[in-house]
Amino acid sequence: MFRSHAAVVGTGFIGPVHVEALQRAGVVVRGVLGSSLDKSQRVADQYGIERAYSSLRELLDDEQLDVVHITSPNRFHYDQMMACLDAGKHVLCEKPLAMNSQESLALVDKAKQSGLHTAVNYNVRYYPMCIEAREQVRLGHLGDAFHITGSYVQDWLHQITDFNWRVLASEGGPLRAVADIGTHWLDLIQSISGSRVESVCADLQTVYPVRKVHQGSIETFSQSVSHDPAQTRNQSIDTEDYGSVLLRFDNGARGTMHVSQVTAGHKNSIRWEIAGSHRSFAWDSRQSEELWVGHRDQPNQTILRDPSLLHGAARAHAQYPAGHAEGFPDTFKQLFRAFYTQLESGESGGLLPPPSLEDGHREIVLCEAILRSARNQAWVHVKDI
Repeated sequence: MFRSHAAVVGTGFIGPVHVEALQRAGVVVRGVLGSSLDKSQRVADQYGIERAYSSLRELLDDEQLDVVHITSPNRFHYDQMMACLDAGKHVLCEKPLAMNSQESLALVDKAKQSGLHTAVNYNVRYYPMCIEAREQVRLGHLGDAFHITGSYVQDWLHQITDFNWRVLASEGGPLRAVADIGTHWLDLIQSISGSRVESVCADLQTVYPVRKVHQGSIETFSQSVSHDPAQTRNQSIDTEDYGSVLLRFDNGARGTMHVSQVTAGHKNSIRWEIAGSHRSFAWDSRQSEELWVGHRDQPNQTILRDPSLLHGAARAHAQYPAGHAEGFPDTFKQLFRAFYTQLESGESGGLLPPPSLEDGHREIVLCEAILRSARNQAWVHVKDI
């Protein structure tokens, strides 16, 4: 068990994911804050949490609270994180850190001045086989990287009647598919390869410029939304459903990424492949226990998630025996283990260090470069943002 006590801000889809993962990681979840006291109490009752806060001020005044997890809608992240740092609370924030790079840079500076522990929740880094790929690249097994390709696709906005606050620039920011899921892919591939994207050329598509919005409230990934046209209103959409991006990395490698939230049949599919001078690596979240290794002059390999066969941090983050699957919920638990281990001991304990606010800031800068590229239909250097 960790000594720290945590609270979670946000009771939508991802807030309870944090609560459940924290509890499994051995962190005491002291309280939860939703957009209303009723929502706070509902989640507190569901997970056996002691306190249901009625306001952020009440949460920050709780002297027994050490760490705040921010999982609220994007537009609240900056103000809430600033308030947490001012109150002397350590913070782990969902991405994006803020609505623009000026705000995210201010958060980086504020966190440095405070001396508090902070992180951004790029949980996809923590699939054990993605960490194994990272370890193998650092051992030199890939050789020189030639190119990196992949995608992140979903179908939860496939229908014209599908709607969520994320589709509005005023709520989630001017980029949606790229910022919501593409940033996970970009963070993951830079973490594995050890290289950073230095320039981009992007094309974005809004499949539904106008969506039919149900008159009642809609929860993310809801299974019970009416599609009766009489119960909808028209809503103009100012964010993309699809994006494709050409990439140039600082080690000379090239790459391509595409993201979509309107690809039927793909609920949550992440894929990547890295081609190198010695071999290639590939991974698919739908077979997350497997890392494919491609060879030129010998049979290809499939490495299974078996702690006895993995290297370094990958072994440290594979907590179940081979054949006992670890998936999406476990990536949160593993990131939280890394964060709280570093917070309480000052060391990594052999775990993959948690993504920093600098990582979160760079991702927002990268998104702004992608948006500028799409608008100008031209290559953009990230350093020019």
